[in-house]
Amino acid sequence: MPTTQAHEQHAGMDPGEGAARAPAPGPRRPRVLHFVTGGFSSGSVQVAIQLVNAGLAGGRVEPLLVLRRKRRTDPARVAELQEAGTPVRVVPGWTHAATIAALVRLCREFRPDVFVAHGFSEHLWGRYAGLLAGVPHLVHVEHNSRERYTPWRRAQTRWLAARTSRIVGCSEGVRQVLLAMGMPPGRTIAIPNGIRIEPFAAATPPPPSRRVPGVVMVSRLSRQKDHATLLRAVALLGQRGLRPPVLLAGQGKPRYLRPLQKLSRELGLDGQVRFLGLCRNVPELLMEHRVCVLATHYEGMPLALIEGMAAGCVAIGSAVVGVRELLEDGGNGLLVPESDPGALADALAVALQDDALADRLGAAAREEAMARYTRERMNARYEAMFLELAAAPPFRA
Repeated sequence: MPTTQAHEQHAGMDPGEGAARAPAPGPRRPRVLHFVTGGFSSGSVQVAIQLVNAGLAGGRVEPLLVLRRKRRTDPARVAELQEAGTPVRVVPGWTHAATIAALVRLCREFRPDVFVAHGFSEHLWGRYAGLLAGVPHLVHVEHNSRERYTPWRRAQTRWLAARTSRIVGCSEGVRQVLLAMGMPPGRTIAIPNGIRIEPFAAATPPPPSRRVPGVVMVSRLSRQKDHATLLRAVALLGQRGLRPPVLLAGQGKPRYLRPLQKLSRELGLDGQVRFLGLCRNVPELLMEHRVCVLATHYEGMPLALIEGMAAGCVAIGSAVVGVRELLEDGGNGLLVPESDPGALADALAVALQDDALADRLGAAAREEAMARYTRERMNARYEAMFLELAAAPPFRA
């Protein structure tokens, strides 16, 4: 998903600070508005950006990216998007009412045929705006298997679902979570996330046994991710005489970074564990190292892990929704129980010491990622859905 670190790259302005790209001459193409957070700390932003850029490149739809301003929205990233040719606008995020009002005005200006609301809680405010503006078709895309749904917000989600043309989970696991929430089965589908494979396909990486015998975890620092379990597992490895270098690539707020740095010091891992922050060379980093890890409490469909698979690493992940869909334990990677340092240490020891197994798992993971989890597959499925909806009469509950 660009790499997961580059995933966390772009942000915004207020309505009117940018302009939607003018449609090309000829018949009016279906217009698709993608609304997503402007915080850029999750894969939902990268998926939305990619779908907008794919729509531009394909020429079959006219897309627009709309970001909800957050405190950490970086204007430089918005400028980066604009310079790359991505049509982008930013709406206020200081209150839900302000967000909805700005989106209604923008919908009446852009006149989308399909309004795509990505992620929680943007899918609520986006769909309310779409309804008020009379957008023919609403699409809700859920990007995670666990969100902060209160009973009231769950009730709103069900009410909006009855007025939504399609509800999309970014993995089959997320689709099952949505169905358990009461989403309509006939309109709830799964479209798996995909990554940009060109950086991993440009050259055939060496097998894991011939790489730096190190561990890479690419992930933002947040409550969702479980860096602490990885650090504790690495300390347990040290008791077995194994001291691989560990690279943690990802940004995060100081309130998440400082406790991890403190834990690393307390475990005696200074000099062994490096906190890299934002990395622009994630594909190279992964293809140079033997093992990639995603220790996590919950997921949708993790782009970082798909990238590690595409790089041919030995992929190790927590056995949670989304990860279980990607990894077959012993087939194309290793699964470990969530928050279990001992089990993760065992898996790391095997991955670092068994060359034949490491090479087999790395090759199988790379083949799976390159065949099934590409952006092209993801883009094609979303575009087919947008064109189908745009050609259909406006949805009515």
